Amino acid sequence: MSDVPVRVGLLGCGNVGGALATLLASDANGIAARTGVLLQLTRVAVHNTSKPRPPAVGETILTNDPSAVVEADDVDVVVEVMGGIEPARTLILDALKSGKPVVTANKELLAALGDELFQAASAAGVDLLFEASVAGAIPLIRPLRESLAGERLTRIMGIVNGTTNFILTQMEAGHGYGEALAEAQSLGFAERDPTADVEGFDASAKVAIIASVAFGQKVVAGDVAREGISGLTPADFVFARKMGFVIKLLGLAERHDDSTVSVRVHPTLVPASHPLASVRDSYNAVFVEGEAIGELMFYGRGAGGAPTASAVLGDLIDAAHGLRGGAPGRVPMLARARIRPFEELSSPYYVSLLVRDEPGVLATVAGVFGRHGVSIRTMEQEGVEADEARIEFITHTATERDVQATLAELRALPVVDAIGGLIRVIGA
Repeated sequence: MSDVPVRVGLLGCGNVGGALATLLASDANGIAARTGVLLQLTRVAVHNTSKPRPPAVGETILTNDPSAVVEADDVDVVVEVMGGIEPARTLILDALKSGKPVVTANKELLAALGDELFQAASAAGVDLLFEASVAGAIPLIRPLRESLAGERLTRIMGIVNGTTNFILTQMEAGHGYGEALAEAQSLGFAERDPTADVEGFDASAKVAIIASVAFGQKVVAGDVAREGISGLTPADFVFARKMGFVIKLLGLAERHDDSTVSVRVHPTLVPASHPLASVRDSYNAVFVEGEAIGELMFYGRGAGGAPTASAVLGDLIDAAHGLRGGAPGRVPMLARARIRPFEELSSPYYVSLLVRDEPGVLATVAGVFGRHGVSIRTMEQEGVEADEARIEFITHTATERDVQATLAELRALPVVDAIGGLIRVIGA
């Protein structure tokens, strides 16, 4: 073990930054004994220097000028946990150009502009590491980049947003969407404005990063077809339970050939027997499929200051070893992926309709499905009011284009009052 410390500059000291500072202060000797690297926090940039900070962050190392951290002579490695696009992008680029490795947890930035950052890291010959950008404490990026680097991966599928998984777990137990969201907010799982989580933006950024690493092709957040959970109703959960499914917000990335991939985020009916069905509350899990490995699942806490800080610390140790050994990790330089259009993708579907409760309606509705080549696998009907009924279908595998065409014709029928729900299905 070297007695010369690797000096760390920290950009941001919220939940993750504060937890990282505490880890570095409380277990510096243990980390050094286990890894051979002595890490020392020397500078911390925050927006408000008067706000209370963990004891590990002394006033003498605080600044409200993040550029001063990046440019400091007593900073060897920069850790960015500020979030957002700017000024994080400029600060990371400046750090890389000055020859300093960077560890970031910034999924939004990587999903939008990762290629620019990777090129800068490659040109400077230093590390850009980002394990904490996806799935919190779960070690996923490193296994994909290293342990599975030679594997032809075919599909990555998982729960990558703890907030929505908590809300869906509450709704599965019988709570309404508004009540479940309020509970998530009261426990600190959801922000006051939960849009990024519940409408799938957070998961889409993570799926873009995962797909890029897993398939070796550049995917950005805008490539990801996205649908959130705010439109789900209690009736959807009743039907799912009755039919042996649970509802999860899944991110899916699939390789279709050497140059074409598909990426999407949407609520999904998952068979109760599938390993992902048992992932509850704020936990995350990612299912990895490959030609040689078959199936693997990574499971653990996907959010929170301490779990995410643990992932940042793992990258920080790798970056320190790269500095000491002069051998930075492999930086992905990726060709742009061809994205298969969402409307060409296929799966079974759950469809819920509110219709007039009168003779001939079911035959009329079934005829619409048939005209668009969408075959019905199962059907349930129940009365809702005196003159209205709910019909719920699970189809055989069909394309998104054909299902959407079916729904468009159904909406125009006088006997159809509303489309109650549309959820894709796996494993049916």
